[in-house]
Amino acid sequence: MTLPPDPTEFRRVVGRFATGITVVTTVVDGVDHAMTMNAFTSVSLDPLLVLFCVEKKARFHKVVLDAPTWAVSILGEGSEAASSWFATRGRRWEDQMDGWGVHRGEATGAPVLDEAIGALECRTHSVHDAGDHTVVIGEVLSVSTPSERDPLLYYQGAYRGLRSE
Repeated sequence: MTLPPDPTEFRRVVGRFATGITVVTTVVDGVDHAMTMNAFTSVSLDPLLVLFCVEKKARFHKVVLDAPTWAVSILGEGSEAASSWFATRGRRWEDQMDGWGVHRGEATGAPVLDEAIGALECRTHSVHDAGDHTVVIGEVLSVSTPSERDPLLYYQGAYRGLRSE
């Protein structure tokens, strides 16, 4: 009989898969909400769908499930501070966007980080239970590419960039 994988070993192995970093944002009752996500991917071209996974115990979980629309800011190299800030647990909702250049997405009104290298505005298409996370699938309403920098990557527990040879 094979024992199930150890969760620590699982995290170590999965950490070897390099991921991009996004900040997902929304507005509920006039308050901006945001969270760093690296569990993000495209799903479909017809219709245009993307997904992200949010931990159920995160405060953002209830907020994003209550909001019909949201935005995704894809982070580029040099955006480590934004990624770290929006990943910080317990920060105040009321002023969490202070000091960050943002503009309102035209399709959703959600904040989009000015330093993003790509941005998507979405409407929730479906939500799926997935263990200690929820998978949120969104229909893409708008796309933009505000900057042409290289992407910010996360690999083996650290920020990385692309290496041009």
